[in-house]
Amino acid sequence: MKFAQPKEQQRPEILQRQQRLKMARSAQAYVRGSTVKFYEWLKTAKGKVPEGPPIWICGDCHLGNLGPVSDAEGNVEIEIRDLDQTVIGNPAHDLIRLALSLSMAARSSDLPGVTTALMLEQIMIGYCEALKSGKAKPQPSKESGKPIRIVLKEALSRKWRHLATERIEDVKPTIPLGRKFWALSKREHEEIRALFETKEARTLVSCLRKGAKDHKVEVLDAAYWMKGCSSLGRLRYAVLLGVGKNYCLIDIKESVEAAAPGKKSSAVPRDYAQRLVAGARALSPYLGQRMVPAKFGGRSVVIRELRPQDLKFELDQITQEEVVEAAKFLAQVVGRAHARQMDAETRNAWLTTLTSRKKKALDAPSWLWTSVVELVAAHEAAYLEHCRRYALSMV
Repeated sequence: MKFAQPKEQQRPEILQRQQRLKMARSAQAYVRGSTVKFYEWLKTAKGKVPEGPPIWICGDCHLGNLGPVSDAEGNVEIEIRDLDQTVIGNPAHDLIRLALSLSMAARSSDLPGVTTALMLEQIMIGYCEALKSGKAKPQPSKESGKPIRIVLKEALSRKWRHLATERIEDVKPTIPLGRKFWALSKREHEEIRALFETKEARTLVSCLRKGAKDHKVEVLDAAYWMKGCSSLGRLRYAVLLGVGKNYCLIDIKESVEAAAPGKKSSAVPRDYAQRLVAGARALSPYLGQRMVPAKFGGRSVVIRELRPQDLKFELDQITQEEVVEAAKFLAQVVGRAHARQMDAETRNAWLTTLTSRKKKALDAPSWLWTSVVELVAAHEAAYLEHCRRYALSMV
């Protein structure tokens, strides 16, 4: 059945409906798409959450925002892979958001409640280990094989053809229009072609493709991209570039004001896209080097090349042992991203703060346990109300 292509003015309503449906699929999906709900809770949690050193944080550190990421040379590391909400803020917020996401993943897999307690212990162990060394590179253990090692192995073996068939359903230099990719207006086509004539875009392509300066860079095709969950409704385009005889798939994504509470700092650019790129380069160097800020139709956007190795973790129907080990490893990844921004004295002071206020029967601080329990309850209730309001009318 052929999908009717929406006109530019029809997109907002369709995107909003799609976002609501995605968030209604499961409580875990609701958590992923409800960043604002998380920070509404934080406003009421003053005094419960310890204040860490002001550093760049992800701001939306849920499970789907971590995974294998490639640098410009094709090397792969597991990093934070989405920085829409990045700010200079409290690193404890990333820990709580990660713990909430993993707790909801465990609930979606029908695991017992004790799993959350075990995960929180391992999250603190993994995060603190990364802080102690400062430069330690986390390695997934054998026990975390299914959710971590298999995804990493797949990322290392992927080539352009995998990205093409996954993202654009073909290896030919066109983007097939359908449910995911929508036709552009004449104005959008012209603006995209003009964008890749700018210095910023040219510099990015030159860094990503050796010899690009000696070849013609041509926009072969472009489409509006319906992708994501929390970002649905913002400008999003997929652009297929020809660089000599090679192809390059580019993601253009609108940047907006962060919902995450940040600290005032001269290191935070006022421009939303510049802020995002600065945060990415501090937290996820492999990803940050493949991004540049730009303007599109007067809006701030980030231009990023999509690489075959870029994948996200999905923890569906996993065992208790797997999710607990995965929690430790992912906390190490976040801890490493935070630690590289701190000197030894700052790391030690933050470690001391983190390890205080532990519960007697739980090897994790009480503030983390209390935060996750309150957030799980709040999100479960909000999820059911979301389903009543939106999903019921669409069944």
